Amino acid sequence: MSLTDILSPSDIAAALRDCQAPDSFSPKKFFQISGMSKKSSSQIKEIFRILDNDQSGFIEEDELKYFLQRFECGARVLTTSETKTFLAAADHDGDGKIGAEGINYFKYR
Repeated sequence: MSLTDILSPSDIAAALRDCQAPDSFSPKKFFQISGMSKKSSSQIKEIFRILDNDQSGFIEEDELKYFLQRFECGARVLTTSETKTFLAAADHDGDGKIGAEGINYFKYR
């Protein structure tokens, strides 16, 4: 399964266009534009599984900086500031990684 099996390619493209400039990425806005905020919890978990590059069950900071590239290989890398802000917003237990429930958090913000 790929992200385009769950999300519209045009919505993904629009979300990526919205955050092309460095330090313009907002997780909440990206989730809204891409359509992720409208998906069910099970669909969010599937998206998370796809985004979890090493299949560890978590998205760590090293993986998170490549978040946009998981949607499109030519997308930019998140800046250090964007990565840390995203991690802080979704890391509920402070362990330095995001579980599926952390990604689901943006659905309700």
